[in-house]
Amino acid sequence: MGSVNLTNHFLIAMPALQDSNFSGTIAYICRHDENGALGLVVNRPMNMTLGALFQQIEIPLESDTLSARPVYLGGPVQTDRGFVLHSPVGNWRSTLRVNEAVGLTTSRDILEEIGRGQTPESLFVSLGYAGWGAGQLEEEIKLNSWLTVEARMDVVFEMPAEARLPAALHILGIDPAFLSDEAGHA
Repeated sequence: MGSVNLTNHFLIAMPALQDSNFSGTIAYICRHDENGALGLVVNRPMNMTLGALFQQIEIPLESDTLSARPVYLGGPVQTDRGFVLHSPVGNWRSTLRVNEAVGLTTSRDILEEIGRGQTPESLFVSLGYAGWGAGQLEEEIKLNSWLTVEARMDVVFEMPAEARLPAALHILGIDPAFLSDEAGHA
């Protein structure tokens, strides 16, 4: 695969991927470099709302609309820690700038601002993240575990969870019914 950079791409789990953490998922890659990759599964809502999360962390949440939104299981790593994917990037204490428009923040200050009604234009909240060591993601792609496509943020920020995987496949022009768990190589 060489030195491909999959930052700001979707990973679409292939049917052959039997890992229960990732089967049937779409992940958004926030960082990919020679040290590995970090992303968020964006189509696994938890049985928790933002209102319940904010209550647990003792931050008042003024917005009833936000209070009803789901929290997502972002991956199997650090599932006790919150990750806020947002646009615009803003100026928070601990933000990974994914690109000019999107940031991933892990510091409490963004949650406090959201609680006071100062919500970023677009927002996705998860507990946990998905991580890959150096070369691991590239190897999984070679093994036909993932399809990749450049991300469209409307898929993450505007579509319901159940529509995200089909929408990402549609970007590639693929009907989910035609996916195979067999790898093919030219």
